[in-house]
Amino acid sequence: MNLRPLLAVALVAVTLIGVQAVSAQVPPAQAQPPSPQAAMDRPLGPVEVQSMIDGYVIVQAQKALNLTDAQFPQFVTRLRVLQDARRRNQRQHNQMLQEMARLTNPASPAADEAQLREKLKALDDLDTKSTAELRRAYESVDQILDVRQQVRFRVFLDQVERRMLDILARARAQTQPAGPGAGRAGAGRGGRM
Repeated sequence: MNLRPLLAVALVAVTLIGVQAVSAQVPPAQAQPPSPQAAMDRPLGPVEVQSMIDGYVIVQAQKALNLTDAQFPQFVTRLRVLQDARRRNQRQHNQMLQEMARLTNPASPAADEAQLREKLKALDDLDTKSTAELRRAYESVDQILDVRQQVRFRVFLDQVERRMLDILARARAQTQPAGPGAGRAGAGRGGRM
């Protein structure tokens, strides 16, 4: 697979994050309405970046799976359902973990055990529901693929995820300030975010 389009999308995403962080620091008195040209030159929003990534995944999946013209429209629809479910469930999982981290932070007032048990059960319930939802979404995609394509699809998704993580890690490393020991700071973190 050609990584250039994916790298470009990842770099746009990192740039977008940086631009949003800088623009959030500008006091309102200095903010001016954008000119028509500035609106056209504005950085892409997260939804637009995600749409570009999804488009790239669709094009690459069509090649990797050797989809027929009859399979392609159904595949696109079902892949989007799968990707939306994965993102939504991951976002909910992360929100719950953040809440649990806040509740168990030593600097915060101690949460009672009943509250912690409730949060833990909610996380377990979400994980169970997410697993079932993702299984149904995968089965839906599998219905239009032959066995070889099903296997290729699983391998393809894993490769895309690994490449995205690698690209984002590289982009983050490039945006971190250089200084004494800067190279060593990220060396022990591993590949996962």
